[in-house]
Amino acid sequence: MVDFEEIEEVYRRLEGKISADEFRQKVEEKVTAMNGLCDSKTAALLVSSEMGVNESITTKIKDITPDKGNVIFIAKVLSISDIREFSRDDGSAGRVVNLTLGDDTGSIKAALWDEACDLVKIGDIKVGQSLEIKGYVKEGQRGAEVSIGSGGNIGHIDEEVAVDIKPTKISDIKPEMHGLNLICKVIDMGSIRTFQRKDGNTGRVRNVAVGDETGKIRVTLWDSMADDPGFGEGDSVEILNAYSRENTFTNQTELQTGSGGSITRSDREVEYSETITQIADIGINSAYSVTGFVSGLDDIREFERQDGTKNKVANIYISDDTGRIKVALWGEHADIVNELDIGSEISIVDAFAKSGLNEEVELSAGARTGIRILRK
Repeated sequence: MVDFEEIEEVYRRLEGKISADEFRQKVEEKVTAMNGLCDSKTAALLVSSEMGVNESITTKIKDITPDKGNVIFIAKVLSISDIREFSRDDGSAGRVVNLTLGDDTGSIKAALWDEACDLVKIGDIKVGQSLEIKGYVKEGQRGAEVSIGSGGNIGHIDEEVAVDIKPTKISDIKPEMHGLNLICKVIDMGSIRTFQRKDGNTGRVRNVAVGDETGKIRVTLWDSMADDPGFGEGDSVEILNAYSRENTFTNQTELQTGSGGSITRSDREVEYSETITQIADIGINSAYSVTGFVSGLDDIREFERQDGTKNKVANIYISDDTGRIKVALWGEHADIVNELDIGSEISIVDAFAKSGLNEEVELSAGARTGIRILRK
């Protein structure tokens, strides 16, 4: 049962239009209908929005904060996610689609629920359109979000909405940042990996490396975006409304676009050059890019994992003017030994450094590593 103290502040805005018991009942019904995707206060705001209460006009996205309640603002559609279907506790089906909206002060995520999703399905809402949006604001996982349900409204407007979103430089990104917008170049497309979700469905994920003049970072793409992202290696891309987090395995900061972000091809030129580390300067527990000549080659070794699947590995040694290091090539990377000879020049990008036998530093080239033969 909903605790009335949690929704009392919202109820006071109704000014006697409904009794407290009736309001609490409507809020409880709304929480159930949303299948637990919103808390009681958010449900209370939605109920009050449906009753036409507490409307305020906000024309700039930078002014939209969770304490605003209901808002009306004008923005341009920057990206549209896939429509996601889910089952509520009562067995009924629900739908949600996320938009990234922007104006000359910033960008924000907006969620369209149930019947509102049809506006995207029939093509009434498209990327690049200018819209007037009425919805209610709530605190999302990564800042303020606007939710548009049966009490909200979306209208087309003829005026062009200017969008001025200042891109973040990669060197300035730290873990747990949100609302990140970047212009960068695709360095490596990575490979698609499949996995089993808790519900038994198969998911797909791809880690794409992007860079600008200040550094490099990886972006995680899921499912349909992983399958056909619409860009390739060497292309410039625009990333909107992403968030960052730390990869606990590599100790590196990575980007997620999530349901409220997007990554699309851009015509803007971006400068990027790979940072090459000399072998003598390689530490442990971080990723490095190196170039050198092959000074040792081992045979490919096949083995069976604990889950019964098979894999393979081959060790090579590379040297530069400062030292020599062992590199373990895992999976498909192992096959490259068939193309190498002693003295071949090779480039290895994003190999993970760890402590090996006798506490010597070695590199591990896995799914996130790029390898290129510079000279055979």
